[in-house]
Amino acid sequence: MNPDRRRPAVRRAARLVAAAALLLPLVACDDAGGLRSAGATPTAVGPVRLWPDLPPVTAPPLDYGESDTRRVPGLRVPGGGVRRVDPVAVVRAELAADPDGAGGGDGMDAVTARAVRRCAAEPEACPVLRPYHRDLTGDGEEELIVAVRMADQLVAVRCYRAEGGGLTRVMSTVEQLVSVELAGRDLILRAVSAGIPGYEYRTAWSWDAQQGTMLPARDEIVRVKPKPPRPGPLPSPPAGPDGAADSGTDAGQPGTGGGAGAGVGAR
Repeated sequence: MNPDRRRPAVRRAARLVAAAALLLPLVACDDAGGLRSAGATPTAVGPVRLWPDLPPVTAPPLDYGESDTRRVPGLRVPGGGVRRVDPVAVVRAELAADPDGAGGGDGMDAVTARAVRRCAAEPEACPVLRPYHRDLTGDGEEELIVAVRMADQLVAVRCYRAEGGGLTRVMSTVEQLVSVELAGRDLILRAVSAGIPGYEYRTAWSWDAQQGTMLPARDEIVRVKPKPPRPGPLPSPPAGPDGAADSGTDAGQPGTGGGAGAGVGAR
């Protein structure tokens, strides 16, 4: 037979062998790579409305003063924004405008108010902490964040916005604070819980453009891990017969059988 006529048949046979070789791994892996059932899927349960016949609310809830704003009287914001505003002067201006209420319903006790008034003469005892400046409203301008330490481990936190050449208070609260944090434009206050050991309150105050003030947008009660007790100083070893501190070991002491390798850590 002509060798040239055998070549197509040989090529066809080679292609068949190669195709068979490719199919073998696919067949062998079919079981390993196949889909397997994960069992029955639980049925999704939607929210169920309880007491659907309750009448609609016709009156708004009581106003707790969270959206109140207050103009700081007699105080002008100099050029350069709130960074050039003295926080002590701000708090003193509010105290002067409302001496009986010490700055409003969320005001200060008499001892703290007197300490604020003496900040210039006694700066080391001034309860007004160093201020922070952050853009809380998203308008590109910074706001003034002030904190004042008060009696009973309370801390007053207040935020002020510059507008119209003056200063407007857009947030005020008094808490027994654990910490104050800034997350984006939110001011997050962590406070101890009243009567709930092992928990703390976390409130995120956010700017509300419609109300023109900072509002407690998110409020939650969070369980916290108790801090482990701080180790105290080690007790002093008892004194020996000669008044010297006894090391608690008998290594190398005559008459005790101690010697090299004896005592604490002996193997």
